[in-house]
Amino acid sequence: MAFTESIITEFRRLENALSHALSRLQDPTDAEALHDVRINLRRIRSLLRPLRGISGVARLDNAAASLGKLTTPIRDLEVLIAELTRHQLEWQTNVRKTELQSRNLALASHPLLFRFPNLLHGWPKTFRRAKRRHAKRRVAHRLSRQVKQLRLALADAHGDRHRLRLLIKRVRYAADAYPQFALITPETTASLKAAQSALGDWHDRFVWCRQAENQQDLWPLLPEWLEAQETALGRAEKALLVLSRALNH
Repeated sequence: MAFTESIITEFRRLENALSHALSRLQDPTDAEALHDVRINLRRIRSLLRPLRGISGVARLDNAAASLGKLTTPIRDLEVLIAELTRHQLEWQTNVRKTELQSRNLALASHPLLFRFPNLLHGWPKTFRRAKRRHAKRRVAHRLSRQVKQLRLALADAHGDRHRLRLLIKRVRYAADAYPQFALITPETTASLKAAQSALGDWHDRFVWCRQAENQQDLWPLLPEWLEAQETALGRAEKALLVLSRALNH
């Protein structure tokens, strides 16, 4: 019972954090609201994923994944606008601000945005009623498997860096969600954060380069972004090496 209640306590904390972030979406001047929505969605999924197989978990996890996918192009657009603003490209910035407003309006009226908070709020009741036989042992096994997957991915020098970025997030947030398992050391946590940040910088520039290939008004920035992408990838590879050593220590 103590394990169940610890999960529900963490779940309610994340539910409140997500609810607050969702309410901030109403403020067009809050540039971090959507980012915080997405972070809390990832944290909720990291809490739920090791519990898959228990009634109600898959449905809620799938809904959280759908909402995250729905917000991805909007967040990419926000990040691009910040970059264009930094370059003082007023016309390109304003065009994309208009697009952002349109996307935000579509998001605000999307049925999932209304349905998801109700699914979220009702899940603990479903979880308490569900059969949770050997839940703690199963969670421990799945968390251990996540760390093993990350170790194997880090050992592959030619592996997909997009997938690796997702695996790092998964392990980092799972460790936060289940501190009682002491999944990783504090030193490894710091290495995870550094690697995630470095890969995030690379990923932003990767996305910008792909957009520039199809959007003519971004062409002048493409050479700079391509160079920055290579530099960011180099920094990320160094951070991944440090992380690999920390995980295998």
